[in-house]
Amino acid sequence: YFPLRIGQTGSGTQTNMNSNEVIANRAIEMAGGVLGSKTPVHPNDHVNMSQSSNDTFPTAMHIAAAEEVRHQLLPSIEALKDALAEKSAQWNGIVKIGRTHLMDAVPLTLGQEVSGWVAQLEMGITRCETAWEELLELALGGTAVGTGLNTHPDFAALVADAIARRTDLPFRSADNKFSQLAAHDAVVSMSGALNSLAVALMKIANDIRWLGGGPRCGHGELSLPANEPG
Repeated sequence: YFPLRIGQTGSGTQTNMNSNEVIANRAIEMAGGVLGSKTPVHPNDHVNMSQSSNDTFPTAMHIAAAEEVRHQLLPSIEALKDALAEKSAQWNGIVKIGRTHLMDAVPLTLGQEVSGWVAQLEMGITRCETAWEELLELALGGTAVGTGLNTHPDFAALVADAIARRTDLPFRSADNKFSQLAAHDAVVSMSGALNSLAVALMKIANDIRWLGGGPRCGHGELSLPANEPG
């Protein structure tokens, strides 16, 4: 149960503390104890042992983003890219007119036009994969300010290995915890890659929509299946 307001500190302290309490209560329940008693499992002393909101929250952000990009986003974009590459090859012999500011320009093939979309997606995938590598560095073990105070010296490496095994992704302990706690460069980098990819997808969608306009009075260069009558 998370009775939290939307506004909270940038470190996510309230969410982290609430998570610790929920985990502790579930452990107490499984152990046959009384909910809210903080015994035999204490949210701070046990669940939050060797951790701080300052290293836990960035770590959770990296894990969540890395998993979604690897398991959801990239496979979907790869599938779209492959489908368009197939159409590019299929339509390579169809000659059409190119346009500059909607005015007739010089010829090219429909396959060549679609190959431009494929290249955009390939670059988008490359950017996301590059940014994804940065997300694999975890702040956990840096505790409050990055020094690792109040934690075992092997905790950071051991927990990163455990997370890597659990997720089947190559997470690793960050070499410099100070930067991981003080900034979110990896997340910003991924945000930039996603922004470029979103712009590419919008451009491709608008091209397809525009080329499929008509069919009687528009360009009608692409025959798109009707989504609904009219």
